[in-house]
Amino acid sequence: MTPRAYTVRVAEDPADRELCFALRKEVFVAEQGVPEDIEYDEHDAGAVHVLAVAEDGVPLGTGRLLHGAAALAQGTGDPSVGSLGRLAVAREARGLGVGAALVRAIEEAARARGLTAVDLHAQTHALGFYERLGYAPYGEEYLEAGIPHQGMRRPL
Repeated sequence: MTPRAYTVRVAEDPADRELCFALRKEVFVAEQGVPEDIEYDEHDAGAVHVLAVAEDGVPLGTGRLLHGAAALAQGTGDPSVGSLGRLAVAREARGLGVGAALVRAIEEAARARGLTAVDLHAQTHALGFYERLGYAPYGEEYLEAGIPHQGMRRPL
């Protein structure tokens, strides 16, 4: 796999958000079979979305941070804990460090909002990825959208 230069930024404008949503559709709906009607939710409007983009403008990955009431709705149990979710990396960009860069950008956005930790619902095949980034599993494995998941948390 040839390394590609890319940047990670907060998706501030509608065009960036559309790139985020298109990546999520590609990864979760097309590749993993998540029903489109549950992929997008009421939390998207208030979420902090991050986007990794190659030098040539091609979107490579995305993720989102929920905070406040939206994070509580995801089960964080604590208003000072954010919820990382919808982390998606385009197939051609996997293994290039894009996912880790997105996680770190989401953590930075959480710190900027005064959050003390980040929670996530990891697909079980990705547990090692998140553990390498400092996340610890908790609770029992469960199904979400028909896919095995595990709760994980990292203090900031």
